[in-house]
Amino acid sequence: MVFYRSNEDGTFTICHKTEVVKNTLNPVWQPFTIPVRALCNGDYDRSIKVEVYDWDRDGSHDFIGEFTTSYRELSRGQSQFNVYEVVNPKKKLKKRRYINSGTVTLLSFSVEAEHTFLDYIKAGTQIHFTVAIDFTASNGNPSQSTSLHYMNPYQMNAYAMALKAVGEIIQDYDSDKMFPALGFGAKLPPDGRVSHEFPLVPVT
Repeated sequence: MVFYRSNEDGTFTICHKTEVVKNTLNPVWQPFTIPVRALCNGDYDRSIKVEVYDWDRDGSHDFIGEFTTSYRELSRGQSQFNVYEVVNPKKKLKKRRYINSGTVTLLSFSVEAEHTFLDYIKAGTQIHFTVAIDFTASNGNPSQSTSLHYMNPYQMNAYAMALKAVGEIIQDYDSDKMFPALGFGAKLPPDGRVSHEFPLVPVT
């Protein structure tokens, strides 16, 4: 089966192709997932066309027929309303007694919501921002301008700029607006032992 989303200009765009089910006159397709945006662009009443083909090894698949539905109709799930007659328009014009070329029955339908960052924020999610600064020698001598820890009297260093850029945004989602700050990779007094987790506190 091939699923098409209808466009505003009357054309159709393929949005999904099912797998081929061989050697049976009563195929049952595996469940599949289609994003709502791809299926109907968020318009629950937009027409969805489904074409059914008889697979041929040489690639010249035979057109069996088609039917139309919509997201709203599909969302009813398995019911008498979701049994579709597969109609071949050419056969319908040529044969007076032609009814259909078979039926397609919807066996199941479910919607899985993908929550966005904004959804979590609207629901009250809090973001707790913790800072960890690398004090290892790999950053270079802090007295030299090439070091990431260099304190330029005229501008912020790379660490400070990164913290400011991220912190100014995240603070709006942190209720107390207080950010724990830790350091690692420094020798601490009184014994000069290297610590890989210590709080950054002002020296008085």
